[in-house]
Amino acid sequence: MEQDLNQFVQAILIASDPAQSSLHQQALQYLSAIQQSSSAWRLALAVFVEPGPSGGRKHPPQVRFFALRVLDDFLDNRFEPLDDDTFETIRQSLLNYIQSEYLYGPAEADASFLRNKFAHTSTLFFLCTYIDKWPTFFTDFFALIHPPESTSQTTFNPHVSLLLFHIVLEISGEVADQLIKSARQFSAERHARDARVRDAVRERDAARINEAVLTIIADGVERMSRLRKEDDAPSSTRELDSAIEVVDWGVRTFASYVGWIDINLTVTRDTVPLLFTLLSDPSLPIRLATALALTRIVAKGLKEPGDKLQLIKVLSLGQVLDALEDKTRAEQKSRGSDTDEGEESYREALGKLLNVLGVELCKLTDECPDESVRSEAGQLLNQLLPVMLRFLADEYDDTCSTVFPLLQTILLSYKRQRKSSAEPLDPAKRTFLSSLLSVILEKLKWDEESDPEDMDEDDKAAFEELRKELRTFMDSTLMIDPELVTDAVRTLALNTLTAYQNSVAIKWNDAELAVYLVYIFGEINKSGGKGRAAFCQAPAVTKEKRKETDYSEYPLTSHGEMLYALVQSGISAYPHKTVVMQFFETVARYGDFFKVRKECIMPTLQAMLDVRGLHSPESSTRSRVFYLFYRFVREDRNEITPELAVSLLDGIRDLLVIHVELPEMENPDSQDILQEAVSAPTIFDSQLYLFEATGTLISLLHKTPDQAAALLLSVVRPLLDELSASLQAVKGPNDVLAILKVHHIIMALGNIAKGFPEYPNPVPEGYMAPPLDVFREVGQAILVCLEAMNVFRVVRDATRFAFARILATTGSTVAQLIPTLMANLLAHFEPTELIDFMNFIGLSIHKLQEDMSDVLDQLIGPLNAHINGILAQPVTGTDDQVTHVDTKRAYLGLLNSIISSKLHTVFISDRNKAQLEVLLESMLRLAEDPSDPASEKAAFSFLGRCITVWADPPKTPGGQQVLPGFERFVYERIVPTAFTVLSLPQFNIKDGQIVVVLQEIANFLQTVSKTRGQEAFDFFVTVFLPSQNWPQATAVELATKMRELDPKAFRKYFTDFVRASRAGS
Repeated sequence: MEQDLNQFVQAILIASDPAQSSLHQQALQYLSAIQQSSSAWRLALAVFVEPGPSGGRKHPPQVRFFALRVLDDFLDNRFEPLDDDTFETIRQSLLNYIQSEYLYGPAEADASFLRNKFAHTSTLFFLCTYIDKWPTFFTDFFALIHPPESTSQTTFNPHVSLLLFHIVLEISGEVADQLIKSARQFSAERHARDARVRDAVRERDAARINEAVLTIIADGVERMSRLRKEDDAPSSTRELDSAIEVVDWGVRTFASYVGWIDINLTVTRDTVPLLFTLLSDPSLPIRLATALALTRIVAKGLKEPGDKLQLIKVLSLGQVLDALEDKTRAEQKSRGSDTDEGEESYREALGKLLNVLGVELCKLTDECPDESVRSEAGQLLNQLLPVMLRFLADEYDDTCSTVFPLLQTILLSYKRQRKSSAEPLDPAKRTFLSSLLSVILEKLKWDEESDPEDMDEDDKAAFEELRKELRTFMDSTLMIDPELVTDAVRTLALNTLTAYQNSVAIKWNDAELAVYLVYIFGEINKSGGKGRAAFCQAPAVTKEKRKETDYSEYPLTSHGEMLYALVQSGISAYPHKTVVMQFFETVARYGDFFKVRKECIMPTLQAMLDVRGLHSPESSTRSRVFYLFYRFVREDRNEITPELAVSLLDGIRDLLVIHVELPEMENPDSQDILQEAVSAPTIFDSQLYLFEATGTLISLLHKTPDQAAALLLSVVRPLLDELSASLQAVKGPNDVLAILKVHHIIMALGNIAKGFPEYPNPVPEGYMAPPLDVFREVGQAILVCLEAMNVFRVVRDATRFAFARILATTGSTVAQLIPTLMANLLAHFEPTELIDFMNFIGLSIHKLQEDMSDVLDQLIGPLNAHINGILAQPVTGTDDQVTHVDTKRAYLGLLNSIISSKLHTVFISDRNKAQLEVLLESMLRLAEDPSDPASEKAAFSFLGRCITVWADPPKTPGGQQVLPGFERFVYERIVPTAFTVLSLPQFNIKDGQIVVVLQEIANFLQTVSKTRGQEAFDFFVTVFLPSQNWPQATAVELATKMRELDPKAFRKYFTDFVRASRAGS
């Protein structure tokens, strides 16, 4: 045994010292093997308790700590009783150790962490043995607490007392703490064992435990009182600290079990005064522990509402909390800017106590059937409301948020009462709501000493989250009394803005709040109209007459008044960035206001244009205002005159210069710097909005085409020159800056085009086209770069991006550029570009229609072959699966786009007709796959469209069908496939997505019927359905419904028919 013991100790020492590398792994393996041994606990127990030759313990703390871990492994989750020898050995060893170490010794003074670990191990032993083996556990323990007769000690042993407290705390945690229980894996055996232990403690020892804990606390309180009156001698200070520690842990222990033992034991005529005394004790830890204990007492579930009310009345916490809140707030004020985090945590604890008390009272007022209980609880709750508001108003957000649950419960109750009664709101409740609103509006402000621009991101996010929470309370109040909220918000905002306009000094956080309230008023004012009606009390005007209407003669709504005051106050010039940025966010949000008060447009744009916005020295400000300026211009473009547009354009020309930023690379050798550079967020991403706004401003000169063309050319010429220079600077892949410059300029040119209106199709009479010649020149310049640089993916991506926007603006007028564009996009091609490429072709088809015919004729064959090859490859992982599905859906979208745009002839052209059957077979495979319903639906949609264009009989005698014989393929292959899909076991018609596929099959079948007429009717009735063993009457019914019902009615009929036939099979 001695040799094993020494080996065990040496192994632990080596394992805990990684420096002994040669033996470290060997020691870990040895210890792992030992822990599997059934006798490991004997070694561990001996190592932990073995005394040293000169007192104390023989082995070092880290060895003894590991020994306790081994004991824990032995005892934890043990549900079979220990044998008598094992039990008695451990019990006697623990009691002897407690006597020698805690009663007569230093209580592990040199290794305090062992005290907590030993308490946990003792608890695990208790859980294994209390019911069957050691029912006298607490009796034996209490005997150790009283001072031995051989000492002069007259009070309880503090070391043993603290050990008892820690063990009871651990027991409460194991058998009753839901947080601890939910954190570990559920075990039915453990759950049942813990319940038995909990019931046994209640029955046998709860009263004695409670009496012992409270007696020790009371003794400690008496000692604290006596020692605080004595001189500050070192010995007295040590004794006082010891007494405080005992009382602190005693109250924590009391708090741990009040929730699961009889309330009559914990709330008595002695405990309540004791707890109230401790709630105001000079020691902060004691006050915090007491607040927690009272919180748990109040939250304890009681069966009878009357008992809960009686408990609350006995505690009389309302008055106590009122006084303590008042006292702590005065202390907080006297500290000024000196923060005492400890005392703030005490106020937070008081707030939590008030919150729980209030929530329990709300339950009584809302749920109790007894009117007298409800009435009395309501009175007590009303007494708490002013105190709750004071906590809510606390400058520290953690304290403020403690009463959020109570406030939410109260407002929910008020809302329910308002819904169920048409009576006016009770005056007392309206007064409370008014006070609440005042507190919320004050709390919505930033701290005056803070600077949001220099704040820690976490602190900033925390305040934004607090604002969001406060907004929910404001919204709830709004539902109860809309007028109260809208009037309060409007009044505060207007008063602040008017004061600023009148040169009254306004603090920055007050100014920001006023602007913020204007910003959120559109969300608050639920009764406001939409569009112009939200800001102006004008009669309804048809869309065509809005331009002719002079809205300036109509009065403004409340929100309109606020926005008007916002602009006219000049608060955009406030010398604080946060205020100015909130102004820009607000005006960009409510573009419709400027349509009814056009005189506000100019001062707003001036603010955006100067150093407050677009020309700010701070890149973060410029970046955001680029977007907000674009949004404002886009929303109010019809209110901007051509003269103002030219002026604005001149004001932003200097900002249309492109700078390339290179990202910091973590792994330069493995990362593609070009891809990283275009993926990394930079100010250029925001600058693209400015280029789009530029396009919008130029488009406003559409009535003077020459001027518009000259203006557009004056903007794009510098970019084209720089594009040419950058192209010449690219000699190879290492010229990263030049390549990125090309990418950025192409993107910018595309966004200028995006700022113009879309090219109409068909072109209406009198349409004033954009400067098409300039855009053709731009397109040709981009193509020159693409031809020279098509090996670089970033250039291909930028070209697709730009041409998508140029096509939208110019329509078919740039069609001649498309063949060259497609050829160069495909010259170097990565698989990951395929989806974007197909989407781009789809857009091109939409914009160019028949002008895409020749390009598609050349493209569709290789593209089909390429995609079928990709779809045939095995899927090896999640990313592959996503790419596979996305590729399939983009492909199907493209095919449907081709055929719906009447470009179906490309499939049967001389170049491609040989591949038509391969294409149709691939569609049938996709149509038969219910694992991807979206693709399945798209495949049937494509097949239905094929029938419409290729199987339509000739309209004139002697005429020829577009694709002779195609109907045979329909009857022999496609129709049987449709019915096969319906019978697949995976075709689950309870799935909504599958129902959509089912309805598309109905569309397809009806298309066959309507297109081929009597021939199709005869095919279904006499050939196909009989071959599927359908009864004659059912076949005739289906074919008749197919022919006669409208599409919507047939889809419903067919869906019900399939559902019924499935249910009956």
